[in-house]
This record gives sequence, C-alpha cells and structure tokens, in this order.
Amino acid sequence: MIRTLVAGLGNMGRSHALAYHRDPDFDLVGLVNRSTPRLDPDLAGYEVTPDFHQALTRLKPDLVCVATYTDSHADFAVAAMEAGAHVFVEKPLAMTVAEARRVVDCAKATGRKLVVGYILRHHPSWMRMIAEARALGGPYVFRLNLNQQSAGPTWEVHKQLMQTTSPIVDCGVHYVDVMCQITDAPPVEVRGMGLRLSNEIPQDMYNYGHFQVIFADGSVGWYEAGWGPMMSDTAFFVKDVVSPNGAVSIRMPESAKSDDHDTHTKTSMLRIHRVGQPDQDLNMADEPGHQELCEREQAFMARAIKEDIDLTRHMEDAVRSLAVCLAADESVRSGQPVKL
Repeated sequence: MIRTLVAGLGNMGRSHALAYHRDPDFDLVGLVNRSTPRLDPDLAGYEVTPDFHQALTRLKPDLVCVATYTDSHADFAVAAMEAGAHVFVEKPLAMTVAEARRVVDCAKATGRKLVVGYILRHHPSWMRMIAEARALGGPYVFRLNLNQQSAGPTWEVHKQLMQTTSPIVDCGVHYVDVMCQITDAPPVEVRGMGLRLSNEIPQDMYNYGHFQVIFADGSVGWYEAGWGPMMSDTAFFVKDVVSPNGAVSIRMPESAKSDDHDTHTKTSMLRIHRVGQPDQDLNMADEPGHQELCEREQAFMARAIKEDIDLTRHMEDAVRSLAVCLAADESVRSGQPVKL
C-alpha cells in the first residue's frame, strides 16, 4: 500500500482524504491542518497534526497530498519530493510560473510522480467533450465560465481564497487546461478585466474577472469567473466550444444552482452540433459526483506510481494553464495585454 499524508483539510483536502481512506491501494498515515478540523466520521480516527514538516519527517510517507492554500503549494510539494515522496497537489500548482517550474523541475530531478488536481481530466463528460471538439477540428472559439452566487460558509471560503488568489486564477486553470487539451497550439496573448464588487475582500483583489486568450493557431478563448452574494445566477454556466465545422456544448437543467459544488463538475447533457446535420444530444445523467471524481483522481495517482506513467505532458500543461491565468491577472491589474 502507498503510505499517504494529506496536508490541508478544507473541502478538497477532506474529499481526497476520504478517497485515500476508501481505496485499498492507499494507507492513510496522517493528516495535517493548522487548526482543529471538523472531520467526516470516516476520518475521525486519524491523527491530525498542525506542523507539515514535522509530520513529513516523522511519518515518512510514500505520497503527500498538498491541499493547502496556494501560497504553500510549491514549498510543500518540493519538500515532499526531496524527502522521497510522490506528490498530488491541488490546483493552482503555485503562486507564480517560476514556482510552478521549480516544482516540475524537482519532480524531474527526483524521479517522483507529480499529479496536479485537474479534476475535469477524470470526468467522462468532459473527456468526451474534449474528444468531440478535437474531432471537429480547429481553429476554435472557447466560451467558458464559472460564476458562483456564494453566501454564508461558501462566501467565507471564497473570501479566504481571495486573500491570495483571484477567481480567474483559482478556477480558470481548469478551463484553460481544457482549452489546451483541445488545441495543441501554444497560447500567445492574454487580455483581462476585473472588478472588486465587495468591501469584504482585500483592496487589491477583485471578485469578478474575465479574460481572452489567443492561441498560435488562431483559436480564441473567453473565460469568466465571479464569486459572491451579488453574483447573478443567470448564465452562470457556459461551457461551449465552437469550430468552423460545428460546436460542442455542455448543458445544465434549469434547476441547477450556481452555489452547488457538484453543479460545476456534473453535466446534464452534451450537445454535438455539426454543420448541415441534426444535433446529437448525449444524456450524461449517470455520471460521477464530486467525491467520486476525487476518488478517480487518486486511482489515477496510484496507477501513475505503480505503472510508472510518463507525466511530462501533464506537468507541462499545468505550468502552461497557470501561466495563462497569471497573465490574465497581470492584465487585469495593468490594463494592458500580456504577450506569452
């Protein structure tokens, strides 16, 4: 079994810890959290310690799951790999492109496996959407957003995230990763705009933003993200890829709620539109929820270790998608396009 340590017990950390607890490939040896967490009953018996480096030295895990806030991702991932552990790290991989590159270089130097938490890569509907879009052929128009009308505990989580990371970076990396999987062309320019819509967040932060990215093959992408009680729940879920030969879209039921975590991973229907042909609707009702997707991510992590899967493209894509979102953040703040 793979001895596993989980650092960070927020929403994602708890879900990953449950995945390790349930999967016989893993032996969950410890949990790290700065404060005393409220744990799922299945996790109540595990030791929780506040000091990551002390736990890493004492428990000597084979795998470390880094699910802390973004500003500690790079240091924790590098420390784990230098201690001999493989790493699963939540997105975004790091705060800067240089830090992300440091993590990837460490994985290559140590021979450790590094998997980044791009949950949509393990979602059958998104995998099908990517395959269908690639089959249509480019260049592409990508129209993607993720707006959340958050309140109460969810808004508190969002405000905490915005101490360090804007919505277009935290969520955008998922969807830029999708763009990059559909067009293999490199991104070349990013243009972003954003607005601070709440006095409850830092003065230098914005809780609504959108950006446009231009790819070398002429493809163009738009991504929008907003968090907070003021956000509209109209058109909060747009997942659309258009090409000269048609379009592929994920459609949600009218009853979908923007503040429901599963809404942003689950799909209802995949519509494939080909020019000159009747539209094809694929029912995606029977599909994994958020917890099962986390379990699929960790099953992939186990395979990557056991089967020595080459993760070079996976790691490079993680750096590339982060670079686009950080360039968008830079563009928001400078008011200028950013060349990549």
